[in-house]
Amino acid sequence: MKPANSDEQQLVRDIGNGDASAFDVLYWKYHKSVYTNILRLIKDQEASKDILQEVFITLWIKRTALNPDKSIAGWLFTTAHRKCIDYLRCNTAKPLLVEEMIIADEPAGLIKMEQEKRLQLLQQAISDLSPKKRKVFELCKLNGKTYEETARELNISKHTVKEYLTAATIHIKDYIHHQPQSLISIFLILFVFYPPRF
Repeated sequence: MKPANSDEQQLVRDIGNGDASAFDVLYWKYHKSVYTNILRLIKDQEASKDILQEVFITLWIKRTALNPDKSIAGWLFTTAHRKCIDYLRCNTAKPLLVEEMIIADEPAGLIKMEQEKRLQLLQQAISDLSPKKRKVFELCKLNGKTYEETARELNISKHTVKEYLTAATIHIKDYIHHQPQSLISIFLILFVFYPPRF
């Protein structure tokens, strides 16, 4: 495995310190090549995009444990490979989702309450954003607008939209991840961290 270059070493250090812009740099540098490798194994575009997002979610969650002296590209591709193997194993077995196994026998009223809790948690995470980041997140993620459409509507640059959206997504992910309900956390992380537009 090739050693990390000095620029990437610094990016890894910055990510470890919680720098969202450093995460953004690595994401846009590697996400297409990681996605291509995932797709070769999975051969399913939507599943591959989901796995790609799981890889970068894992990168952020484990940011403080990253070793700057080791190749971050190697870490990304190794993590992606492991997640592909897990996906293929689970897809072959076709098990029920963990969430479905837990709530399948619950009364409809309890299921509705659980869904309401999830939505409330997501709303709390979004409301914790700054006004500008919240508006960008709502337009891009909840209303399905492109970066260009959002930039025009808010009279800001496309680059600023991307920066705000990345920061907002990371903030929401962190907010949800630190909640005690692990199942709710997983559900909402996948909900807010949509696959990228290729």
